[in-house]
Amino acid sequence: MGVTAGAVWGRVEQQDFRSRVRGTLLGAAVGDALGAPVDGLSLEEIREAYGAEGVVDLVPGYGRRGAVSHLTQLTLFSVDGLIRAQVRRDTGAWHPPTDLHRAYLRWAATQRDWGPDERRKDDGWLAREEWLYARRDPARSLLIGFGDENMGTLDTPKNPGEAGAEAAARSAPFGLLVGWEPQLVVQLAVECAAQTHGHPVGYLAAGAYAAIVHGLARGESLDAAVQQTLALIAARPGHQPVSDALQHALGAVRQGMPSPARVGELIGAGTAEGLLAGAVYCALVSEDVRHGLCLAVNHDGPAAAAGALTGGLLGALHGETALPPAWLAELEGRPTLLELADDFAMEMTQGPALHGPAGSSPGWLARYPRG
Repeated sequence: MGVTAGAVWGRVEQQDFRSRVRGTLLGAAVGDALGAPVDGLSLEEIREAYGAEGVVDLVPGYGRRGAVSHLTQLTLFSVDGLIRAQVRRDTGAWHPPTDLHRAYLRWAATQRDWGPDERRKDDGWLAREEWLYARRDPARSLLIGFGDENMGTLDTPKNPGEAGAEAAARSAPFGLLVGWEPQLVVQLAVECAAQTHGHPVGYLAAGAYAAIVHGLARGESLDAAVQQTLALIAARPGHQPVSDALQHALGAVRQGMPSPARVGELIGAGTAEGLLAGAVYCALVSEDVRHGLCLAVNHDGPAAAAGALTGGLLGALHGETALPPAWLAELEGRPTLLELADDFAMEMTQGPALHGPAGSSPGWLARYPRG
């Protein structure tokens, strides 16, 4: 798997990119935190608990306001795996799906262990963050997919019947590889999704989501990014449900005022293509980030995934400063999210200064071991 030559990074370009990286990761986490407490509730139950408008602010979940689910945990490990892939490339080893799989196995350890194990020298800094050692209702497909050392591939995927949105919801970081060609971004996201979600709908929705984020991170409009994504996935076997869902989302924009019923109709049975369509719709019709996220979580479908997917799109589109500051102030793990976002931006724009033929930063290699 190869990449294109990277972009030319002036200071303004670096600052814009960092803002979009921060926006994507924080936006996805805020959407997750907004939706997680009402995940699995019907719209009627949400309104009964929180009033006629439903959830319009962070509410307690997992014992506190602003708590995130396993979706954010896994997204963090996606970023960690991508940085480690870049660092390990210096050794001549270059197979990012393997690096991502190792990162996801580190996440799986957080779901089994009481806390960080200092004896694991190759863990790096992220796996030593104690707050990540909280089990936040991970889907069975994830626990099975990462339950052993065997890596699922497109030829032999894990959970071949699994079409849920969990793989898509961890795939926003692939879209932040702005120096890569879009078709390679799709390929990487698809291969990594097949490690847990072996149904074409599950892994192609992940590839499509990464491609849309990629377009946004490169400065395209959301509509343009979706159109480009439709062209990218059109040649892939099994793409039709995902393509139809995205077309449905684009068409729904012209069908009157946004409503929970319209979002619910797009989401349908709650599989990956419906949640992707719902997120695209919410981002397209949103007046601002707060409005888009509230629209994304107040319906009968899976609220955490819908919120995370929508937040990733809005964050990539608008950057971190568009996110509601009062929600960020209470967001669980915000220091970790910011630190990881800045490390990712630094690696992608200034990697050769951190590790390469001219020398390496010991501090960087301690954070992201080549292992």
